[in-house]
Amino acid sequence: MADNRPSIAREKLAALLNEDLAREYQAIIAYVVYSQVLKGAEYMSIADQLQKHAAEELKHALTISRQIDYLGATPTTIPKPIEVSDSAEKILRADLQNEIDTIKNYRERIRQCETLGEFAIAEHIREILLDEQDHLIDLATALGEDAPDLTN
Repeated sequence: MADNRPSIAREKLAALLNEDLAREYQAIIAYVVYSQVLKGAEYMSIADQLQKHAAEELKHALTISRQIDYLGATPTTIPKPIEVSDSAEKILRADLQNEIDTIKNYRERIRQCETLGEFAIAEHIREILLDEQDHLIDLATALGEDAPDLTN
């Protein structure tokens, strides 16, 4: 039986995953840098967490790259821009916003994968989403806040 789904759907998914991959690269670089430049006793715990986040983001980038290749596209090599600041709070807020954006995008990507019948890719993204939510909680806690509600 022929597959009647348009090939552009897979191409579009690969393009969106490449945007996600660029965001993962951004996170790797940001976490590596921020973990080293945060100063002060109040930031030592989160600095250690950011080092762990960097390693997890690398794992995510490898997973997303594999899915892009599976879809027949080439993984991007260019990260999204990284915000640099001397303010620890500004750095952490930028990271928090990046995690919010990442979570929202991955939730949408899961829906898109399932619509296309790409259930395995959706499962890989669900695994990544577990880490991203933990990162969100860590960053909000470091800022002395509750994690933002992303249900809407």
